[in-house]
Amino acid sequence: MTPFRTIADCYLALWNEPDAARRRALIARTWRPDARYDDPLMAGDGHEGICRMIEAAREHFPGHAFTLRGEPDGHGTWVRFSWSLAPRDGAPVAGGTDVARMDGDGRFAQVTGFLDGAM
Repeated sequence: MTPFRTIADCYLALWNEPDAARRRALIARTWRPDARYDDPLMAGDGHEGICRMIEAAREHFPGHAFTLRGEPDGHGTWVRFSWSLAPRDGAPVAGGTDVARMDGDGRFAQVTGFLDGAM
């Protein structure tokens, strides 16, 4: 299995990718076709649903980037990591912890996000 840090870095790089075509290719390569993402504010099913959801988040927070907070950990096929969202050279505006279930090929099968309180 891929080390937990590598999985978290790959995941956040996807959310930070500014080019829609490249982001779509990354999703196709690193997520199962039947993958699901959900958090308290949004959800996406399959490659297309996840693409649309990430695009909407990027449009809502232009010029912001996700960064890893702390060290990822996990157990078996599960990975847990925390993140912050902030404008370039600015204070975080959001943060949370995501829990990902990976498949046997190292692709994302399911991600559930938990949002922290106001930052």
